[in-house]
Amino acid sequence: MPRDPHRLIPLAEVARPHGVQGELRLKVYNPDSSLLGRGRTIALIAADGVTTERKLTACRPTEGALLIRLEGVDDRNAAEALRGVKLALKRSDFPPAEDGEFYACDVEGARAVLASGEDVGVVEELRSYPSVEVLVVKTTEGTSLEFPLTEAFVEEVDVDAGVVRLTTREGLE
Repeated sequence: MPRDPHRLIPLAEVARPHGVQGELRLKVYNPDSSLLGRGRTIALIAADGVTTERKLTACRPTEGALLIRLEGVDDRNAAEALRGVKLALKRSDFPPAEDGEFYACDVEGARAVLASGEDVGVVEELRSYPSVEVLVVKTTEGTSLEFPLTEAFVEEVDVDAGVVRLTTREGLE
């Protein structure tokens, strides 16, 4: 599964304008992420797929969201025009993952197989619950199963090969 290091990875979306001077309230997909920061150039992806770049000129956390300012967005009308736009970075702009860890964007699309080599399906997403993270796998039969990201269900995640080895085919529906 060759991965393009220049592919854009959405990190947040514009929820709404904040105030009258062009500030934006973001819905951040991973609240623990520090990838969105002042001075960084980010890609803006509109609903129609048109992508532009803007520099982030200010960034501050608020309860349950992030408030930002973008270069050239100086009033409420300009901010309102960005409602629903996704903010993304190139995968190559991410810091390296720690040993034994991986980014969700690197496992999505990976083949899910058993140790025997039997094909189970494709990883659609990594979903977080309060008690556990799970890999959502679209099976070869077309159903979706969740496999908790624990040793009991997941033997290995090989990002470079694009393969997740499962210990069992029995996931949670």
